[in-house]
Amino acid sequence: MPSARTSGPTLFIIGGAEDRMGRASLLRRFVKLSGGRRSRLVVVPTASSFQDEVVDAYTQVFTRLGAAAPGVVNPTSRQDAHDPALVALIDQATGVFFSGGSQLKLSQYFPGTPVGDAVHRAHARGAVIGGTSAGASIMSDFMISLGGEGTTALQRTSQISAGLGLISGVVVDQHFGQRARYGRLMSVLAVSPNLIGVGIDEDTAIEVVDGAEFTVHGRGAVFVLDCRAARTDA
Repeated sequence: MPSARTSGPTLFIIGGAEDRMGRASLLRRFVKLSGGRRSRLVVVPTASSFQDEVVDAYTQVFTRLGAAAPGVVNPTSRQDAHDPALVALIDQATGVFFSGGSQLKLSQYFPGTPVGDAVHRAHARGAVIGGTSAGASIMSDFMISLGGEGTTALQRTSQISAGLGLISGVVVDQHFGQRARYGRLMSVLAVSPNLIGVGIDEDTAIEVVDGAEFTVHGRGAVFVLDCRAARTDA
């Protein structure tokens, strides 16, 4: 088991559908990285259509794993994302966790706002930034906000939107093997081959340290697609 101490700013990016009822090994790792019983967690349910239920579910699992009840940061507009009280919660957190749902809500309310800036500050000072499903996609500079499923890459079938930019030069996709999202990830990289594509299976996470290397945790696999040296003259 890796140590809870890391050598630099850490992201904990989950591909969705993580176990919350059993051992909850991924969320257990997130709590441990965030300080365990001394952690100060914040849950961001903004992406979800069932926000109260999401807060209740993560409060139950995080407290079962030894953490105190998390704070909640849930802006519902860009104006809300200027609220000093929400900024203060993130500024005090040792771990921030973004739930699943619609990543477009996250891209509308977080990048370029005070709460988004607070997430960057938290990451820089060593708080662990975690997320699942939509909360995984928002981590990178650009995220896939629309796209079909399947193994074939088709032109103009995927759309990208601004992410938080906590990890550069990467685009993250989630529910990867379970929803056969190979094609949509490849279609994005076909027109932006400078990006590295990372597809994460369900109940699987990557623990990214210093934006330079990652360790895989969980039951599934992680697919990495690097087209930076691809040739187009064949």
